Formats: sequence, C-alpha cells, structure tokens
Amino acid sequence: MNNKYILGIESSCDETSISIVKNGYEEIATVVLSQMDTHANYGGVVPEIASRMHVESITLVLEECLKKAHMTMDEIEYIAVTYGPGLIGCLLIGVNVATTLSYIYNKPLIPVHHIAGHIYANNIGRQLKFPLIALVVSGGHTELIYMKEDYSFEKIGGTLDDAVGEAYDKVARVLNLPYPGGPLVDKLSYKGQDTYNLPLPLDDNTYNFSFSGIKSAVINVAHNEKQKGREIRKEDMACSFQNRVVEILTKKTLKALKEYNVQNLIVAGGVAANSGLRSSLKTMCEKNGIELTIPEIKYCTDNACMIAAAGYYAQKTGKKADIDLKAQANVNLT
Repeated sequence: MNNKYILGIESSCDETSISIVKNGYEEIATVVLSQMDTHANYGGVVPEIASRMHVESITLVLEECLKKAHMTMDEIEYIAVTYGPGLIGCLLIGVNVATTLSYIYNKPLIPVHHIAGHIYANNIGRQLKFPLIALVVSGGHTELIYMKEDYSFEKIGGTLDDAVGEAYDKVARVLNLPYPGGPLVDKLSYKGQDTYNLPLPLDDNTYNFSFSGIKSAVINVAHNEKQKGREIRKEDMACSFQNRVVEILTKKTLKALKEYNVQNLIVAGGVAANSGLRSSLKTMCEKNGIELTIPEIKYCTDNACMIAAAGYYAQKTGKKADIDLKAQANVNLT
C-alpha cells in the first residue's frame, strides 16, 4: 500500500503539539510543549494565557517536528487538526495554522474531534480490534462509546455533570494539593485506608455517570472536620474517593461489555493514566476474558500523535474540511 503521512495539530487546552504519523499507527515524530508549569501558578488553566502561549510557540513546534522527522511539508499527505471541543481561543490557534498550511501547500484538511483523538491513541503502535467499548475518562469527559468499526462512534453513556478528571482536581483542591491534583490524589490513595463513608456515584442501571455528589460529599466531610477542630486525613480521603470512583467506572464498563457482547475494551483520556483505574480494569478484564488496551502514559494526555492517527481513519471515511473550518468549543462526537 502507499504510505500516507499525516501531520496532526493539537491545541485544545494547554499543550501545543504537532506530530507526524504514518498510516494511522506508526509515530514518526511528535513535539509537545506543555504549559503546565505556567498554569500551576494560578491553580488551573487560564484560557487567555494558554491561547497566547500557543501563538508564541506553535510555529516553533512545527519546525521542530519536521526537523525531528527529517521531512518537509511536501512529503505530508494530509493535515489533521483538533477543531473541538476545547477552549475556543486555544482551538482557534491550531485551526488557523492548519487551514493556512492546507492552503499554502494544497494539502487536504481533516477535522478531528478531540475525543476521537483520545480513542485513537490506542491505535499507535498497534491497531484497534472491533467491535469494542471505549471508556473515555478525562478532565472534560466521562463517556462510554461503542464502536463496531473504524470511525464509527455510538455514545451509550456519559457524565450528567462533572467529568471524572474535573472531580479529581476539585477533590485535590479540598485536600490542598497543588495543580495538577489528579495524579497526586492517585498517588496519595495508596498511602491511606478507605475510612471515609463516601457514596458510590450514580449506582444505577444506566451507562451514565455523576461525580458532583461525591465531590460535594468530600467537601462536606472536610467542612465538618474543620468545624470540629480536626484536620482531614488526606491519604484516607484520597483512598476512599478513588475507590468509589474506580468502582463505579469499572462496574458500568463491565455492564456495557456484557450487554453489547464485546470482548475488546480500550481506555482513553488523561485519567487513563490513573494507576488505580488501570489496575481495577486489568483485574476485571482478566476475570471476564476481555482484551484490554490502554495507551502508553505519554499518549494519555493531550498530544498531536493521537490527532494524526485519528485523522488517517477520518479521511478514509471521507471526512475533510475547507479552509473556512471553524473551531467549536462544544461539539458532539459523530
């Protein structure tokens, strides 16, 4: 087959990333410039600062990626870009660069949904097996997706309020942990015991999730302890919180696998790096004969490699955009 090199661009939040991927699964070169240290000073991502930093760095990231790959734009077949969802100012930078490159070099432009990118992070270095269930867990999303074939997405459940990553970060703030707090809650949970009586979030027969209740429960416990002149036991709270979250994610994912009669599970998004979730899903899959695929840690967080990988399969289904492609802060996965 003729090799196709896809250049991917990702700027939906606070990572400026450009990557070149061959045939949808072979990474040629990736550059990620993180803004985490800057936003840590503010306790979270500041959209205006993030978009300004994208402007300052994106052309340098492009040059570095091409240099790292020993390639030129003439060798690129398609340009794939995250057009949404995300922070609108940040998305605009990536989309403007992608449309400009598409126009100048006469390359087809492929619009990629950010969640499709996270899903196809599981395709890097290997290829997805269908049908499958995708558990998408990140700072902005918690969803269960059924895929019968490449680039076919059926959302069967999602969060009704807070995403799981958002809940982790809010609990981290209650525990006075620095940003980003999610990984620290995960690490701290192994040092504590499950001693706090927290509710199991939305334990029902649907595929939906809700994490606002358990977040509020943590806040209430912390407030009550303070009123009594006691300090919350951070390790124990992290353990109790993580155990409930992991339990409900695992329980509903298994329900989806069984009811859809699927033997393949992939995990996508930044929270896919959570060690407690990885361990629980691994145990569940081993007990039930399910094949589990989780990306390498470096592909769990936002990166352009996943966008380029998804772009390869998007173009095979006929998806493409004109140079008037618009960034969208909120858009459904289709």
